[in-house]
Amino acid sequence: MLLQRIGNRGIRLGTLFDRAASRHPANVMIFDHDLDVAPELGRRATVAEMADLVAEQASRLWAAKVRPGERVVIHKSDSFDITLLACATARIGAVPVLLSPQLDGGTVAELLRRADRPHLLTDGAKLEKELPDSVFDLARSVLLTSGRHERATGLASFANVRRVDPVTMPPDHPTLITHTSGTTGVPKLAVHTGRTLQARYRPQRLAIAPVVRRRETIAIHVSFVHSRLFTALAISLLNGFPIVVLNDSDPTRAADLFARVRPGILEAHPNAFMRWEELADDPRGPLSNVKLFSSTFDAIHPRTVHRLLRASRRRAPLFGQLYGQSEVGPTVVRAFTRRHRPDADGRCVGMPFPGMTGVRVVSRDGQPPSEQNPGHIEVRSDGRIDTYLGERRRYERQLNGGWWRMGDVGYRTRWGCLHLLDREVDLIPGFGSTLAAEDALLARLDRLSEVIIVPDGDGAAVPVVCTKDDAPVSPQEWREAVAGLPPMADPVHWRLADLPQTATTKIKRLELAKLLTAAATQTD
Repeated sequence: MLLQRIGNRGIRLGTLFDRAASRHPANVMIFDHDLDVAPELGRRATVAEMADLVAEQASRLWAAKVRPGERVVIHKSDSFDITLLACATARIGAVPVLLSPQLDGGTVAELLRRADRPHLLTDGAKLEKELPDSVFDLARSVLLTSGRHERATGLASFANVRRVDPVTMPPDHPTLITHTSGTTGVPKLAVHTGRTLQARYRPQRLAIAPVVRRRETIAIHVSFVHSRLFTALAISLLNGFPIVVLNDSDPTRAADLFARVRPGILEAHPNAFMRWEELADDPRGPLSNVKLFSSTFDAIHPRTVHRLLRASRRRAPLFGQLYGQSEVGPTVVRAFTRRHRPDADGRCVGMPFPGMTGVRVVSRDGQPPSEQNPGHIEVRSDGRIDTYLGERRRYERQLNGGWWRMGDVGYRTRWGCLHLLDREVDLIPGFGSTLAAEDALLARLDRLSEVIIVPDGDGAAVPVVCTKDDAPVSPQEWREAVAGLPPMADPVHWRLADLPQTATTKIKRLELAKLLTAAATQTD
């Protein structure tokens, strides 16, 4: 039994803002965008005001006939009110199902079908421009956060209804449903309980405690439909940290905001941090006060870590890397300091949380896992989701005697450090680690903003490169950069904005490979 189960009564999303307001009512939240459900609040509000907004939206949902145990699919235009509406849904005992605003209408319809007659909470723009008419048949009711539609009911029509008391659900009852990244097809719906979310909260709270010993302003740029956001919010709100919430990762806008609020903690997905590398050269020092950079669930390139740490003027800033997955939460952690070189081994993703998570690497071919022969990475955590909604067999196929297969391959060193080499589906036979090669190219070519190595139709490695100025890399530059790396084709230049991405800005490698193959076929 892992230690998280001790005293785990489950995280309570529905009353999170209420409890934070009772401790720190004057604490503030700052936004880089307006909230669709409450534009009158502006871009700065107290935690007490946010708690009142959640309670108000919960009462409107109750008036709209949403009841405990029912599912509410939230798919609307991108805004932090997605998170607030999830808390409001949980406050009346219903289960929020969060679907990324970036999902296409056909995928949303399929996930609505899996949710088995949920309520759909969306907006007029989504209904008019993106969602198919079938959503009205798949949903129990269609509710609007903004805009109008003749077949939907606006939450605004329930303004000033009587406030309802919070509904407390058992800790093992579903409390949140999120979807997986969808890098390999239609996303899966991951079912979180109050107990599994609380199990994820504990190691993250313990990891931050030795680093941050006083209140710091925390800036968060994490997908509003990602489970990580809820544990990050819980840590920040309950500790009274002022919170800055970003919807836009544009470096110029981020620099302007950070230069004004001076965050002490910065939480984002790896690709956002890559975009923010240029902030290190801003004379205003937008990153100068950052004590802790925290990256969510995926390995990050050493070049990015090196640049961001050197942009901080704090005495001993840290870059904390969490490796995990939507299905299990964070499982291993690694801290970088300024002492790490730009070409430090970025494939080392860290060590498990003692007594809380476990990790092992299982052979794929009967031979011991190693750098040359990576094995399947499997983890154990009480933060593991309860199931995939509507796909129980698929969920059970990833279990191996209580261990969860991550879909990644790697190995562990003699000291126990986990090294992540590739996603299993992204392996290119005979090439070695594509991620390690990408790390090396980014360290050697300062102009690169991204590089993704995928196989072509014949299985050869093709590097897709994006540059900061959108100008192609010269042949001479490329020859020097690939010296000593596994053989690969000439680079294919793309604009970063044109790469297929998930809700968390991860590149969809399989889709990118298909696009390259299709383009090559048309050329032939």
